[in-house]
Amino acid sequence: MKLLAQAILLALAAGTVQAQEVEQHQPADPPADPAAIPAAHAPPRETRVFADSREYKSYGAAALEILGFQVVLNRIDHAFVTPDDYGVSIGSVRRNLRSSWVEDRDPFEINQMGHPYQGSVYFNIARSNGLTFWESMGYAFAGSAVWEIAGETTPPSRNDQITTSFGGSFLGEALYRMANLVLDRGDGTSPWREVGAGLVSPSLEYNRQKGSRRAASLWAGATPATFSRLQLGYSNPSSSNAGPSLATKRREVAADFALEYGLPGKEGYTYRKPFDYFLFRARVSNVNGLESLTSRGMLAGTTYGYGERMRGIAGIYGSYDYLSPQLFRIASTAVSLGSNAQVWLARELALQAHASAGVGYVSTGTIRASTGGQYHYGFAPQSMLGLRFIWDNRMSLDLSSSAFFDGKQHGLESGGKDRVLRGDASLSYRLSGPHALTLKYLTSRRGFSFPNVVARQQRYDSVGLYYSWQPARSMGAVNW
Repeated sequence: MKLLAQAILLALAAGTVQAQEVEQHQPADPPADPAAIPAAHAPPRETRVFADSREYKSYGAAALEILGFQVVLNRIDHAFVTPDDYGVSIGSVRRNLRSSWVEDRDPFEINQMGHPYQGSVYFNIARSNGLTFWESMGYAFAGSAVWEIAGETTPPSRNDQITTSFGGSFLGEALYRMANLVLDRGDGTSPWREVGAGLVSPSLEYNRQKGSRRAASLWAGATPATFSRLQLGYSNPSSSNAGPSLATKRREVAADFALEYGLPGKEGYTYRKPFDYFLFRARVSNVNGLESLTSRGMLAGTTYGYGERMRGIAGIYGSYDYLSPQLFRIASTAVSLGSNAQVWLARELALQAHASAGVGYVSTGTIRASTGGQYHYGFAPQSMLGLRFIWDNRMSLDLSSSAFFDGKQHGLESGGKDRVLRGDASLSYRLSGPHALTLKYLTSRRGFSFPNVVARQQRYDSVGLYYSWQPARSMGAVNW
């Protein structure tokens, strides 16, 4: 499952970047006088609906496809993973129905990456049959419950139920919209677009190929302002503290893909549906495969502005985060209050910012731990902050941090506290067209207090040089 998820995410980056060639919003040059910028809430200038959108649904087809997927997955796991855990019978189903829900001991990657991706498949099966975001989340929740009771012989797991249904929905909606970006503005016959969309959202492409035209609509007004980039580069450890990890610190060759969708300020674009704004980011390396994955979107909110220089959105955000630097791992499914905004600080200088804070169901673990008791779950507060300074469509400075604060967490053997900080500082200079160079500093730090673990700190820092490809040939500022 780990290798499958990594392969799909690598292909996802390629397919979605291809989409930006046809869909990417390309802002005009910054206005000569920001005070003369027209109102941001002008009537829409374009009315577009994805070609396969229809106003009808198929609840039955969605349910049958999810059940069919589960049968196939169960048989594959029974044949190639652990037969005892997937030898489902009437007796095992009855036992699970009477059993208390527990926290299982599956590997971290299975629980925190495999299960959310499985949930995204349930979610996208429903979405590609015309269901709304919230209806599709309900199907992901029900599908997860069915799998926990009738897909495995082990007792049902509450941590899997949370990550599969909610984490899977937050990941699934981003994948669904990116697949639509790949297909948008095409005539529906390009094999490369079909392949790209299938890699991003197999469920959507499956229903397209079998003739379904029930895909839920996305755009009733203006299409979103987006900014994407693919970075390829090399990083070297600058400092580290392994703590209780026995893993070897290594240099990395990494690929980093990011897409920000629905940036504030686009004329006519509205925020009526969940994930009309979202950020998706995935980083893979030669050391540990999937190094990080973030899918964060606004579930409900409103727009705001200040004078003619600022445009923003604020509301409730849902997020799924997976972080696996070389020494430890952390994953979180969370709900937060937050905001995104863009401000014209000067004629050629824009600032884009994000801030949010909320509570998530967090899992942490040490990679190659020297002792037990280092794999924990719990609800913990968290916050995210991002700043992006864009100068003259030529240079950008990106600063971001994600903090998972002290939260009482319980482990499979013991309880304790855990806190993690992830920081990123990047300086990018656009050479010409879509080509840019980026100098990047990454820091991943963990402090914890658990019984029977002497070391209390872990840290891994790196500095790297990256080539960046930005298909919009811009640095991401939205003009209004």
